Amino acid sequence: MKKTVFEIPKMDCPSEENLIRMKLDGILEIKNLEFDLSNRKLTVYHTDKLEQIENSILELNLGGKRLQTEQSDKSEFEEQANQRKLLWIVLAINFAFFIVEIIFGLISKSMGLVADSLDMLADSLVYGISLFAVGGTLARKKKTAKTAGYFQLTLAVIGFMEVVRRFIGAEKLPDFSTMIIVSILALTANVICLYLLQKSKSKEAHMQASMIFTSNDVIINAGVILAGLLVMWLGSGLPDLVIGAIVFVIVIQGAMRILKLGK
Repeated sequence: MKKTVFEIPKMDCPSEENLIRMKLDGILEIKNLEFDLSNRKLTVYHTDKLEQIENSILELNLGGKRLQTEQSDKSEFEEQANQRKLLWIVLAINFAFFIVEIIFGLISKSMGLVADSLDMLADSLVYGISLFAVGGTLARKKKTAKTAGYFQLTLAVIGFMEVVRRFIGAEKLPDFSTMIIVSILALTANVICLYLLQKSKSKEAHMQASMIFTSNDVIINAGVILAGLLVMWLGSGLPDLVIGAIVFVIVIQGAMRILKLGK
């Protein structure tokens, strides 16, 4: 078996990882892919078809470059069952809090909570694409990614337009106590997810990707809590609109990356 290492400068998030996985899908000579997002490197274990693998990576226009190819005695790769189970747990928690935050966000009239709920949904969609499409055809993966991306993009754009409408018009002050309490619960859930993911000590790409997502969620949760405190102290709904707008932009960017997977 051969081991080829690629440097991919523009591979800086899980979306690019999924893009590469889908591009290389169907090359039977590939036995395993190891992603190192922090160092922008991809290690491919394969038996043949190096030229096809390299060309496929170059076609993505992510700045890919082959660093080295060498023989490898490695024949067994990390067991995926426990990782998959853990990812399902994280997906379930994210989706559950999407429902909780969207409901209480609408009740409390907090755009920060609504935006954070869509960020939770975005994470669920990315996890779901990877898990749902396992073993499926490339066409199925692309269709799933495209549907998820357009759904997320539509919700995020509607949410951003609502932020603009509320900014222009006079709206009732959001319920800051609900904002803070629900966000603290969401923060607690994400900290638990992050702990479970870090406890796995996995170097596999999809686990590392999950850690990145969850770490970002923790930061966003903290931002919504801060916005709730500012609403309480200032007696103004502006902090809620600001954090809502910021998170909606993040969600829109995530949707665009998901849509890349459907091309």
